[in-house]
Formats: sequence, structure tokens, C-alpha cells
Amino acid sequence: MQSWIDRLNQAELPALAAVVQDLQRLAQQDSASVQQLADVLLRDAALTSKVLRVGNSVYYNPSQETIKTISRAIVLIGFDNVRLIGLSVSLIDGLLTRAPREQLQELLARSFHAAVQARNIAGYVLSKHAEEVFIAALLHHLGELAFWGCGGEQADELAAALAQPGIETEEAVREVLGTSFRQLTQGLVKSWNLGETVSLAHAGANQHDPAAYAVQLGVRISEAALQGWDSPEMEAVLAKMAAFVDLSPEEALQQVLASADEAVKVASTFGASKLCRLIPNTDPEQIRLQQEERKARLLQPDLLVMQQALQDLGLMVSKRADVGLILDTLLKGLHRGAGLERVMLAVLADGQSCFRAKRVMGDKTEQWLQDFILPAEQVEQPHIFSYALRHREPIWMGVPASYNLAELVTQPIRRSLGAGMFFIAPIIAGTREIGVLYADSRLSGRALRHEQFVAFQRFTQLTGRCLEAISKR
Repeated sequence: MQSWIDRLNQAELPALAAVVQDLQRLAQQDSASVQQLADVLLRDAALTSKVLRVGNSVYYNPSQETIKTISRAIVLIGFDNVRLIGLSVSLIDGLLTRAPREQLQELLARSFHAAVQARNIAGYVLSKHAEEVFIAALLHHLGELAFWGCGGEQADELAAALAQPGIETEEAVREVLGTSFRQLTQGLVKSWNLGETVSLAHAGANQHDPAAYAVQLGVRISEAALQGWDSPEMEAVLAKMAAFVDLSPEEALQQVLASADEAVKVASTFGASKLCRLIPNTDPEQIRLQQEERKARLLQPDLLVMQQALQDLGLMVSKRADVGLILDTLLKGLHRGAGLERVMLAVLADGQSCFRAKRVMGDKTEQWLQDFILPAEQVEQPHIFSYALRHREPIWMGVPASYNLAELVTQPIRRSLGAGMFFIAPIIAGTREIGVLYADSRLSGRALRHEQFVAFQRFTQLTGRCLEAISKR
């Protein structure tokens, strides 16, 4: 761990570390003067300019009285606010000026969200030090922020490892770094001497330390919001917050939603507008969409449904059954039985010149019935649908065994279906090519599992036999 701390301090983040240390040191001095704060910020002309721009924003200066100097900013909007602005702008500039990774942007957005939530919670229980709580929450994941901002080749290595299906995050981090992000953060907090509140927030503080507990609640809210405003994780943290600040759960939720909206304004005010889209939206329509996605994420395999569907298809091989009933049983078995979130049967149509969506099941699949169409054969751009049908084999895309086929997932397919792992298999009735069966779990982003692939293959085989039996009759 020490080698990483030395690397980040000495080679990668010297300017940011110096500014953050100096600004935090001023917070620990009861007699810190306006001039001392001005001197820290004036060392960097670009930083000074950005602090003044933020200070003149409607968010911090609603009276719109023009601020031209740091000392005037301190008088008008306060010593702690100017220090907070300086530290926040320094963090953004220090990490986002290069080509920022998606992981860094997501984490920084979460940090700003946590900071606003924590500060507003602290406002209920503390008469002062709200800005200190904001900074403590903002820096809560300092080690991880620094790594994704400055980790170089190791960051590339970890990003590739985390993209593998079924990977355990903590294990992958330790494998690449030799330590955990939590330990790296604690090391940097100690090395940079960031103060008691920042340190205590990592030490399992309880309600007896309201500042550190407000930080913890803010961080947990920012994480739970990614699961949805109505998720069990959010309900649990809202209950703790409500008890802490003496609000009802409903009032606590309204406070949290208002703080999320404020976090978007804060990120934009600090010049990090690219982070705004990564803070969970509180618009009712967006919440409704999140709730739909939440339902999809909760979809679990139902063995009884799957077994019944397989049994029904087995019976349909020998008895008279229409095509509609066969396909309904197939899709129900895969979606509700095997727990696959999106399922589509794409059949050869228009004189077998193209694949068209014939049956679909799962959230956000209805549009495929109108939009999904692929040429059956494209010499200049072969694709995975025609490949699966031609080779007559089920394929699990997104695992090492199929990496050599990745180029067959063409841009038109990605536009229609998204990116990520999926199952695909041909539907063959005897010798007649019917089409292709497709399934994924991309709504939740969960990795597909081996037992789901086994079920997918079994359903494919039985459906082919059912359709063959119809054609023979």
C-alpha cells in the first residue's frame, strides 16, 4: 500500500495534494486569516479564476453582487464556502483534466452526490461544520479516485479484469493493487493530514459523532440511489436517516430527492457538468423507468415454471399443438422459468432474405417487433445471427470461448440490442431453418449463468422438435 501512496503523492498528484493539504490545514486553525486562505488560492492563477467564477454563480451568490477578489469572496460568501470551493475545484481539475475514465467520472459524480446529501443531513443536527462534512464526504473515496485518475497501466488492467463476467470486485482490486481501495484511502487521508472528520468517517462512527455519521449516511445514500429510489437499499438508509434527523420516512425521502437535484446544480456550478448525467435523476418519469429496471433486476429463475414449460413442450412434440402455443411456452419458460430478462425469436422472413422479430418477452422489448430487422446474408458484413443459423449451434457470447466471434456482433446489432453477453441459438425444424433465438439479462447487467445456458439449449432443442412435428403432420 505504501508504494501506491508514495506514487500518487510524489509522481502523480503533487499539485492537488499540496492544495488540499493547505486548505484542510486552515480548517484546523482557529485563527486562520482571510489572507492565509487567499494566499493558498492565489498561488495558482487558474484556480483563483475558477474559484471567483463559482463564487459569482447564482448558487453561491444569489444577490449577484460582483466578486472580483478572493478576499471579497470570503467576505460575501464566507471563509468555509470559499475553502470548500477551492478544494472541490482543485479535485475536479486534478482528476478530470486528462482523458477521464468512465469509472472516475462515475465515482466523482457519486462523491459530489454524497457530499451534498451529507451536508444537508448535517444541517439538521449541527450548528456549524457543515462544509467540513461536505469535504469529508467528497473525499471519502479519495484512494479510488486517485487510482482511476492516475493509475496508468494498472488502471487499464483493473478495468479489464472488472469487465469479466462474475468477477469479485474486492478480489480483483487486491490482485492488481496489492491492497484495497479502502486501505489506500485511509493511507492518503493520513498522509495528507485531512482532519478528524474525514478520518472518523472511515472508522465506523455512530450517532454519537454526528458529523462523521452524516458523512456515512451521505455516502450510503449516493450508493443506494444507483439501485433506485425505491430499492430496499434506499429504504434501509432512509430509515436510519429519518431516525437520525427526526423526520418521517416520507419526509426523509423528499429531503434526499431535493438534495440529489441540488447535487446536479453543485456539480455544474463547479465546472463538472459532465458528471450531472451520472447523478440519479429525480424526475418522476425517470423514477418510473428506474422502477421498471428494478423489477427486471429482481427477476429470478423459477424452477417450477421452467420444469412445467419443458414438460409442456415435451408433450407438444407428440400431440397436436399450434405454433402460437409452442412459442408462448418457449418464451415463458426462458423468461420466467430460466430468469432471462429479455428473450426474442427472430425468424427468417421476406423470402428468407432477412431476420425479423417474431415473438419477444421482457421489459423494453416491444419495440423490437417494429424495429428489429437484419439481412439474412451479408458477404461484406457477416453477423452472429446468420453464423449461428449456418453452424447450427447454440453460442454463449461474451465468454472466452466465443471471443473469436466478437466481430460478428455488428454495429446494427449493438444499436438494436445493446452491448454485453447474450445467448443465441438456431431454431431448426428437421432440416428447415426457422430462425434464431436470442436471450440476455442486460436490463440489470447481471452476468448470465451456466445453468441458464443449459436451459436455453434444452428449450431450443424441444422447440425445434415441436415445429418439426407440426410440419410432418
